[in-house]
Amino acid sequence: MRKLWTAFLILVATTLSGCGYNDIQRSDEQVKSAWSEVLNQYQRRADLIPNLVNTVKGFAAQEQQVLIQVTEARSRVGSIQATPELLNDPAAFRRFQEAQGQMSSALSRLLVVAENYPQLKSDANFRDLQAQLEGTENRITVARNRYIKSVQEYNVLIRQFPVNLTAMMFSYQTKPNFAVEDEKAIAKPPTVDFGKPAAPAKQ
Repeated sequence: MRKLWTAFLILVATTLSGCGYNDIQRSDEQVKSAWSEVLNQYQRRADLIPNLVNTVKGFAAQEQQVLIQVTEARSRVGSIQATPELLNDPAAFRRFQEAQGQMSSALSRLLVVAENYPQLKSDANFRDLQAQLEGTENRITVARNRYIKSVQEYNVLIRQFPVNLTAMMFSYQTKPNFAVEDEKAIAKPPTVDFGKPAAPAKQ
């Protein structure tokens, strides 16, 4: 009896492997890993916002509207629970994407405002923050591109025969991806270079 049970398990494992079950697991983990990196970089950006807003406020307190917009955008981003389950919910993913897009737009407006304040632009703390923001925006772009590629590979995999049969059996569905319109916007990160070398990061 034990030998029959062992043979059955081997047969099941072989069948699942041949139908792409293991490939689905591997691809799904790659998507989750890429998504985690996207979240890490977005969180890094969010963590810069309070200091950036306070620094700008110190030199341009009258720019209340744009400062409030950035703060509110950060609050909206923080209100979204970016759990792994979000990757299986297109509507929730779209809300996350829209909130991050609003954050990018608010930051762009803030940096445009900074152009009007020479003392702010020359402030060492502000220049340190702008250098960190620039690096973070670049890392966001890299992380998003990796996520986009991972999702594309996953979605293609679970549509292929006979893997699609295994995907249907275990309820694996295609995952949402960043919209094309948003990719055009993300390709132009906020301009944070005011034409002077950034001050070295504080230790």
